[in-house]
Amino acid sequence: MKFDCWYLTDKGLRRDSNQDSCLVNRELGVFIVADGMGGHSGGEVASSMAVEAVEKMMLNPEAQKKSPRELMLKCYEEASRQIFDRAANEQPELAGMGTTMVVAYIRGKHLYVGNVGDSRCYLFKRPHLWQITEDHSLLNEQLRSGVMTEDQVRQLVGRNVITRSVGYEREVYPDIIEREIFPGEIFLICSDGLSGLVDDKKICEILNQNTPDKAVKACVEQALANGGDDNVTVMLVHFHE
Repeated sequence: MKFDCWYLTDKGLRRDSNQDSCLVNRELGVFIVADGMGGHSGGEVASSMAVEAVEKMMLNPEAQKKSPRELMLKCYEEASRQIFDRAANEQPELAGMGTTMVVAYIRGKHLYVGNVGDSRCYLFKRPHLWQITEDHSLLNEQLRSGVMTEDQVRQLVGRNVITRSVGYEREVYPDIIEREIFPGEIFLICSDGLSGLVDDKKICEILNQNTPDKAVKACVEQALANGGDDNVTVMLVHFHE
């Protein structure tokens, strides 16, 4: 299965730095978006460390001997361990740093998507859009438990608080989704700088109205137009014959 990939990242309009990190490795079939958290520089350190740890793990010749699911678990395990130990043993001023991370990995005719935090992966197949990852966030937990409605959640204090991250604790367990890939499918991976400012209906509209390469830019521009409160990273992987 052939694919094309486009991505764009922007620090937004209200942040001094960009704490999002991303990776596109076409040879490995690995695509990552990570959104760091933890003080002035901690988030940037955590997200970049996570991305580097996964790429190094995937490059190991032994990687292909593992099942995709086992490999994904090892990637998250190693990334979380390295980030936690860095803060605990080398840079205590970075204590509490962590990062969200979505990893999409192609193996044969299947795509494996790992997720920790509230960055997201969507599946778009014209004309419909589906969120295939689940947010590990206070907001989503309130919704799932039925404690709050969609309207009430919009007013929730701390709605951006995430309940699971890579590196905040030494061990982390990701959600892992497997699905067969079909021609015409587009997977959108993004930080909450997009999903927190642009609703799914609008994202779907952008994807329907633009070619994938232009849709990436249009998504970032829409997030900026809606306030640009956060760093925003958007990545599209388009599968075709």
